[in-house]
Amino acid sequence: MTDVTVARKPRHTLRAENLGLAYDGRPVIQGLDLTVPDGQVTVIVGANACGKSTLLRGISRLLKPASGRVTLDGRDIHAQTAKDVARTIGILPQSPTAPEGITVADLVGRGRYPHQGWFRQWTSTDDAQVTEALRATDTAQLASRRIEELSGGQRQRVWIAMVLAQDPDILLLDEPTTFLDVTHQIEVLDLLTDLNRSRGTTVVMVLHDLNLAARYADHIVVMAAGRIIASGPPAEVISAELVQNAFALESRVVTDPVCGAPMVVPVGRFHGGAAPAAPPG
Repeated sequence: MTDVTVARKPRHTLRAENLGLAYDGRPVIQGLDLTVPDGQVTVIVGANACGKSTLLRGISRLLKPASGRVTLDGRDIHAQTAKDVARTIGILPQSPTAPEGITVADLVGRGRYPHQGWFRQWTSTDDAQVTEALRATDTAQLASRRIEELSGGQRQRVWIAMVLAQDPDILLLDEPTTFLDVTHQIEVLDLLTDLNRSRGTTVVMVLHDLNLAARYADHIVVMAAGRIIASGPPAEVISAELVQNAFALESRVVTDPVCGAPMVVPVGRFHGGAAPAAPPG
């Protein structure tokens, strides 16, 4: 395998200013401000239909604002070309689609598109980035297979490989653990954390699992009804009161015995008053 030189990513500022987003004229987000912490892992959480995926689409240039703006390094993101933005920001949407019959290697290779041009064609660096992306996502053995032949979990890892091959400075992912079993969920989140720690890649992702979010996030953004109701380090943000406000869920917040992060334990209707089980013996 050709070695890829690992360098720290340059610093960037990605910001939403008084952002309004809508679908078919129906407002989903209004007046939202957000500055993505550079060089950190940010996780956006919230109940279904709270606007978290819409927010990710807005800051990724996939959805044009109805009001306000999104800026990348101080410039309106929609005033920049898609290719210029793609050299900095890699995006994995919730339900990506691939051309019928395309192989894994070809799809991952498309992640190098932003780096191509009239005077810059495919090079050994591109080969090395694709090889490393396949290795990092444990998909090298699938390189010759067609996407439609893969399981849901395998496809998800291949899509992540394509975004990694792009070698972005900022990585935006909408539910990257969808379709994955628990082992591969942890592997993917460990991989994203490693990219952040070793290269300084800024990672922003939407997750449904609040406990995984608390474990992996440096910065957590909690949404409800199209607005941000709390943000900051998980230990300072997550509480039983917040979980009630954001998810309408009664819970207890305890310390994760593995990493010390806050861990949410749902109460539910059948277990709230149950006495602790007696130890065996």
